[in-house]
Amino acid sequence: MMQGLNVAILGATGMVGQELLDILVERNFPIKNLTLLSSARSAGTRVLVGGQEYAVQEANPEAFEGIDIAFFAAGGQVSQAWVDVAVQAGALVIDNTSAFRLREDVPLIVPEVNGEELFKHKGIVSNPNCSTIILAMVLKPILDRAGIKRVVVSTYQAVSGAGGRGMDELRRQTEDYVAGRELEASILPVASAPKHYPIAFNVIPQIDVFDEEGYTKEEWKMVRETQKLFQDPHMKISPTTIRIPVMRSHSESINVETVEPLSVEECRDILAQAPGVVVIDDIENQEYPMPLFTSGKDPVYVGRIRKDLTVEHGLNLWVVGDQIRKGAALNAVQIGEYFVQNRKTQ
Repeated sequence: MMQGLNVAILGATGMVGQELLDILVERNFPIKNLTLLSSARSAGTRVLVGGQEYAVQEANPEAFEGIDIAFFAAGGQVSQAWVDVAVQAGALVIDNTSAFRLREDVPLIVPEVNGEELFKHKGIVSNPNCSTIILAMVLKPILDRAGIKRVVVSTYQAVSGAGGRGMDELRRQTEDYVAGRELEASILPVASAPKHYPIAFNVIPQIDVFDEEGYTKEEWKMVRETQKLFQDPHMKISPTTIRIPVMRSHSESINVETVEPLSVEECRDILAQAPGVVVIDDIENQEYPMPLFTSGKDPVYVGRIRKDLTVEHGLNLWVVGDQIRKGAALNAVQIGEYFVQNRKTQ
């Protein structure tokens, strides 16, 4: 790795933390010194990063001294406990939790969408929700070209969105189903909920807890975070978030009603030119994005682009992206890259 910044990762042993480490190496992020932090439970774990072994240490105030960028990926409560310490030590915190996303003084950043907002930070920058990032990557070029009147989005989210325990439960339930055993559930839809359902060979129309209007916190994240990203508190977004028995990569069915007319061909062209977006849309040869083939990859993939025949300026799109990469770790690293590449011009 190139010489450069002192970097810390809080939550280095978790799923997103591990993905962060892989991506930092893959993209040759300019690291001078790397500090891996975790809870007391995971402290002492040894992790191989780019061929070099690092010991994970328990998070402590001294660990943030001299850190330039700190990636936080250990959950909202942990972020809230350590963010002030890290910022006061002089670090830029790139937080992957929901703890600060809607705070007015914290930029919410997808570099391809609103990277220039990064430098309004006061020490903290937030990574949006994974489903929000995937949605925003596709809406941005459409908004720029034709404006957006209304969005209806249904997500089909992989179990890895519930962490490693969600993936383990799907594996175990699949084995039990094939063996004819009873399916035991303890994680989904929400680990803390009084009732749980199997995800193997099932679809669960709940991600996170419900509010009094019948929407889940996950659905409100998509609404409010997308509005903040596009600086439009009145953008109309109607979401439904669903958990499906897929390991990685979230899928989204997106219906967009634009202000100005936008043909299917023009939509396909602007999306094909959009950074970080790949169009796979050849229905004659049954080519369209699918989670099995997008997992472990960086872009957001879009296909099934077609007119909504029920409204004047409507389009339907099918979008798939690996939510652990672009939906989490990759976006965080790209925020760090944007900071490094543009800070001298600020």
